[in-house]
Amino acid sequence: MFTNFDVTFVAAVNSREVLEQNLLASPCLRSTSRHEILIQEHYASASAAYNDALRKAANNLIVFVHQDVFLPDAWLSQLGENLRRLEEKDPDWGVVGCWGARADGELCGHIYSSGLGVLGQEVEQPVTVQTLDEIVLIFRRDSGLSFDETLPHFHFYGTDICMRAAEQGRQSYAISAFCVHNTRQLLTLPDEFYACYWHIKRSWRRRLPIQTSCIRISRFDSEVYVRKLEEVYRNRFPRARKAASRCTDPQRILEELEAQQRIMVRSQ
Repeated sequence: MFTNFDVTFVAAVNSREVLEQNLLASPCLRSTSRHEILIQEHYASASAAYNDALRKAANNLIVFVHQDVFLPDAWLSQLGENLRRLEEKDPDWGVVGCWGARADGELCGHIYSSGLGVLGQEVEQPVTVQTLDEIVLIFRRDSGLSFDETLPHFHFYGTDICMRAAEQGRQSYAISAFCVHNTRQLLTLPDEFYACYWHIKRSWRRRLPIQTSCIRISRFDSEVYVRKLEEVYRNRFPRARKAASRCTDPQRILEELEAQQRIMVRSQ
């Protein structure tokens, strides 16, 4: 089924420059004749932007992706191979992504993130997770899944869609489809992040605790308080750690990673 497939890519965009330097510059999108790209601008939340795209999409397989993600040339073939394996294992799968968290806190997937470097490792089979990071979310339109438009802003919608899939009895999976998240690293999280945290906690309180790729949503909010204390420290001692900036040419990141890999192979 997934040897020759059409995809609708959806991005919620607030910077055309970031979009053009990253997602639209992705090698795997150089030939878009078989694939659709929907650019969603001027929406109050990611959920509103993505639900509108679900209504407009021409294809059944939808890839919701951040504007600052760079997809290597092999990304679509890796996606297809993972979906083929997943169809054999669990044809009623819910949501797929490139980076996610299991309930026990283990992080799964294989990506590069600015300031953190390469995260995870390549695996042969999709790995079941409780939630997926928002950088890449994939599901089928005919699954009936949609985003919660009462969830404000642009955080935790990946957590919410995985919870919605779980309500349908469907699993979420992290796959090995390497991509570059060329992000501007944040050391202090905005108020919107915590507003979304509280929204998810209220909406899914019967499923607590919920492990995400960045924080654990729990009854007593222990990780929120730890994060707040860390932010107070960083603000008081700003030189303690510098945030990584976004690279203007993400292709260079791939080239540097490939060079490092060649050195490692030669040294073995």
